[in-house]
Amino acid sequence: MSENRAGEHGSVPKRTGRFLEKDGYWYYTTREGVDIGPFDSREDAEIGVGEFIDFICAAEPKVKEALESYRAA
Repeated sequence: MSENRAGEHGSVPKRTGRFLEKDGYWYYTTREGVDIGPFDSREDAEIGVGEFIDFICAAEPKVKEALESYRAA
């Protein structure tokens, strides 16, 4: 059984793979449903997601709201 991550409350959301490869490039998907990339390798995408998480944790709430506006249709 999955557990909530730090800062999460309520029912545990469905977890999916964060990384995907398309046309030879790597991307990661944010919780908001935005694919970020391209990266030349999965390793680069893994570094990128760590940097993104650090950025979001330090950002003001309006940054997350702006990111959600770019969610893929």
